[in-house]
Amino acid sequence: MLELAVIMKLPPEEAIKYLTAKGYKISFDWHEVLQGAHRNAFTVAKAMRGDVLKDIRDAVELALSEGQTLNEFRTQLTPKLKAKGWWGKVPDPNFEPGLNVPMIQLGSPRRLKTIYRTNLQTSYMAGRWSTQVEGQADRPFLQYIAVLDSRTRVAHQALDGKVYPIGDPFWKDFYPPNGWGCRCRVRALSEENVAARGLVVGDSAGQIIHQDKLISESTGEMIPVSKIDLLDPRSGKQVSVAPDIGWSYNPGTTDWQGNKL
Repeated sequence: MLELAVIMKLPPEEAIKYLTAKGYKISFDWHEVLQGAHRNAFTVAKAMRGDVLKDIRDAVELALSEGQTLNEFRTQLTPKLKAKGWWGKVPDPNFEPGLNVPMIQLGSPRRLKTIYRTNLQTSYMAGRWSTQVEGQADRPFLQYIAVLDSRTRVAHQALDGKVYPIGDPFWKDFYPPNGWGCRCRVRALSEENVAARGLVVGDSAGQIIHQDKLISESTGEMIPVSKIDLLDPRSGKQVSVAPDIGWSYNPGTTDWQGNKL
């Protein structure tokens, strides 16, 4: 597994292209721009001003193109956000002023870490997908690779090692990242690679189902989440595998205009 720090030292051109091609989307809650829409629009929850959203996006693009570390990203972006008032906790603007107005979190070191990791990892994976599609004549199979340590989710552990043709519907729903903080990746394999390693090529047709999951208790809004049952070779048990809510998509399968790649 390439940790994000290593990825940042080798920024792929396709990843940069993916991020810079995105449009903008103003949103208050994270679930207002979900799944496929994230492929086409750059958004940060509660960044309701265009200038703030642009500052954040510019910082992410700079971090990707120059291979900045998280600390460098925070150092150059934090003063700009503080100067525009997008920092700390403030009263929720969706409530009438009063004594019991809940507080919401704007900028913070933790939020900048999430923004940094999520956008750079997603951009990198979109770039990887583009490269793999271009090379599919020589390497027509993809293998899911998870980091197998104490932080690995059971579902991601069950996905580790699975091989499917690049055109299999599996990759439409389960190409990483598959959730917040996901460290998984995918590698391309040739027919010779598959044979030499004794790998089994799967076929997910008819195996993936979509279940509606609640994403907002306040609105009751539901969103479909992909699910597939897989055998976890380490435990010998069947595991129901699903991405986190809002992550059932391949970040590289459409461009910012919604055209299929």
